[in-house]
Amino acid sequence: MDVTATPPPPTDEAALRTFGYRQELHRSMGRYASFAAGFSFISVLTTVFQFFAIGYSFGGPAFFWTWPIVLGGQILVALCFAELAARYPISGSIYQWSTRLSTPTFGWFAGWIMILGQIVVIAAAALALQVVLPSIWPGFQLVGGDPAPTTATGAANAAILGLILLALTTAVNVIDNRVLARVNSIGVTTEIIGAVLIVVLLFTHAEHGPGITFSTGGQGGAIGALLVGSFTAAYVLIGFDSAGELSEETRNPRRVAPRTILTALTAAGLLGGLIIFAGLLAAPSLTDGRLATEGLSYVLTSSLGDWVGKLLLADVAVAIAVATMAIQTAATRMLFSMARDGVVPCSGALSRVSPRTGMPTGPALVTGVLAAAILLLNFASPEAFLAIGTTCIVLLYLAYAMVTGPLLVQRLRGGWRGGAPGGLAEDGTPLFSMGRWGLPVNAVAVCYGLAMTVNLAWPRAEVYAPITGHWFFQWFTVIFLAAVVALGLVYRRLRLSGAAAGQVAVASAAQVPVTNTGQA
Repeated sequence: MDVTATPPPPTDEAALRTFGYRQELHRSMGRYASFAAGFSFISVLTTVFQFFAIGYSFGGPAFFWTWPIVLGGQILVALCFAELAARYPISGSIYQWSTRLSTPTFGWFAGWIMILGQIVVIAAAALALQVVLPSIWPGFQLVGGDPAPTTATGAANAAILGLILLALTTAVNVIDNRVLARVNSIGVTTEIIGAVLIVVLLFTHAEHGPGITFSTGGQGGAIGALLVGSFTAAYVLIGFDSAGELSEETRNPRRVAPRTILTALTAAGLLGGLIIFAGLLAAPSLTDGRLATEGLSYVLTSSLGDWVGKLLLADVAVAIAVATMAIQTAATRMLFSMARDGVVPCSGALSRVSPRTGMPTGPALVTGVLAAAILLLNFASPEAFLAIGTTCIVLLYLAYAMVTGPLLVQRLRGGWRGGAPGGLAEDGTPLFSMGRWGLPVNAVAVCYGLAMTVNLAWPRAEVYAPITGHWFFQWFTVIFLAAVVALGLVYRRLRLSGAAAGQVAVASAAQVPVTNTGQA
């Protein structure tokens, strides 16, 4: 009797070839390393400690309730991304997904905005060291003076510490894929342990009841204050797509990446919410002004004692370093993915991967240098701290909407089959799907993303230029976004003009007519 053998399922490398790419990055990451990539980008200890004071200064204790609202909106976005990660497990996720759902031009702008947003996030994360290191030891205030990030001396010191950190994270992003994954996993484990300890210890030192979270007590009216208070959650709960960003380095990414995108966001959202809640309950005072200036660092050292508080702050410093490294890794993969398609300047150099390390060295150096250049703004004014932080959030939210928006259009046109239940990967495993819930979830995700983008970018003088009232910092986010789009348009036009001129030259040499110049 003849028996027809069932062919083995295609390997991850073979699946990647179906998208037109060959395996160059080393595929060595497992499920936990993939989870760590998303969790470390979010890094609740980094971002909650960095932006708690901002949320509290405007929203008062009630800013806590903006956390579950933002988390709910981001979970809707993450569900859309999980479907896409299962079907397009490619580095440069936002750029790749948007391109395949819309047009090459639209996808290019999504990638362009995302990569610049990620570079700004790198700078903003590196600045967070200033929030914790001087509280651990005054010697970390290298330039002397007031260590508060909103002062001139604090802002300058933040830039110096950030530059030192960027030199270290760039080195790790060049060394080796396995070293990077190991450092990231160890850092995330340390962060989770530290976050749990902080929550438990603060709850055991509670000074107030849960009812305080219903008091605004911040600046301005209740609604306006809470809109600004939501900046804390908006800044924290981003970067969960990094698990998809590293798909080409993950084993079985179609099954692993969707799950780790969702688990990273859920775990970070739960831990971050508990830290904020416990910090409010344990604060020695809600009215002395220190919560609005020193944030959670003040709560830890005041409530838990100097020794325990500084030990936990050291864990926060580790989390900041690992988060900066992870964000730079995601930006590096985005730039590599676009360079591989030949759609960014110096694509040849930026698309090279070291056969020995499996790392794209060029993009790592470029992202490190550009993030360092952004840090220099802090020497100009302490108001640059919030301007940099908010700008990067706006760029990422806009890039996310440039994925969920085209996905919604595909659903409405009936062109998105990826959400149908029962879809299988090449190895026969079911792919993640929202099924019939896909359309309403996608629609709300788009509305939420656009609304939050407008809220973050709105040029409020009391938020972005509270010290000097300078118009440049008030409008910094809008100006930066306009410059990003304008620069992208100029580059696209010059590139298309160059491509058309090249085709004309080739056609003239061959004496054949040019019928279509095409579009990159």
